[in-house]
Amino acid sequence: MRAGRKQGRWGDLPKRMASAAIMLGVGVVEIWLGGTTFSLLVVLLTGLMTWELARMQNPRALWVPIGLGVMASACLLAILYAPALWRPVLMALPPLACLASLHHRKVAAVYALAIMLTGYTLIDLRNMEGTLVIVWLITIVVASDVMGYFVGRSLGGPKFWPRVSPNKTWSGTIAGWVGAAMVGLATVILADEPWQVILLSPVVAFAGQLGDIAESWIKRRAGIKDSSSLIPGHGGLLDRFDAVIGAVVAIMLLSLLFPLPVPDSI
Repeated sequence: MRAGRKQGRWGDLPKRMASAAIMLGVGVVEIWLGGTTFSLLVVLLTGLMTWELARMQNPRALWVPIGLGVMASACLLAILYAPALWRPVLMALPPLACLASLHHRKVAAVYALAIMLTGYTLIDLRNMEGTLVIVWLITIVVASDVMGYFVGRSLGGPKFWPRVSPNKTWSGTIAGWVGAAMVGLATVILADEPWQVILLSPVVAFAGQLGDIAESWIKRRAGIKDSSSLIPGHGGLLDRFDAVIGAVVAIMLLSLLFPLPVPDSI
């Protein structure tokens, strides 16, 4: 009986560890590749995540999700080379196509825009600020998720948002912020970055947690468990990168309001 309860409590640990490995793997790939290769990787991921989103909203259709995924990749690739005047138009095309062709159209359009913004911002951050900011960002998401998982499952306590995400607790949420702050502290010490990075890191982690909740809500509304089966046994790309979407969109929006102390070492 006790063993059953323990297995139930930690039953999704393999998926959590897989998520951490995949995201850290992306960070390692970024360190070794960078440049055009990294941009093409992000373009591909953007298309696949848009396909997953469309597939969740319209599971019986075959060509509509595929078409939207191809459109998202093509638009992001075009944005990288298009004049600045055309970039907002290209950015808006996939969300508008989702609005016109999918169920739960408003939700799909907003999330499709978040995916597009994430892809563009990741490439822009890499090109403008260097490798460290990508590694910092992904490490924050991983540390927040791992710390939140273990502390939340161990301590339990009040739920963070029970109607939307019944498994998340306040203890796990706060532990995620602490884990992110530790990543910020390590970045300041090891990379000689400004101390404000320590304060920014939990904010980014919180945005990532909201991104995780948003994707879970979309799946629950669609009545499915995983965004796809692209990663055998571990779901889809959105299941693994939902927190990255929340974190990157938050960085982009905050940077429009004031300069952010993101790590910028090469």
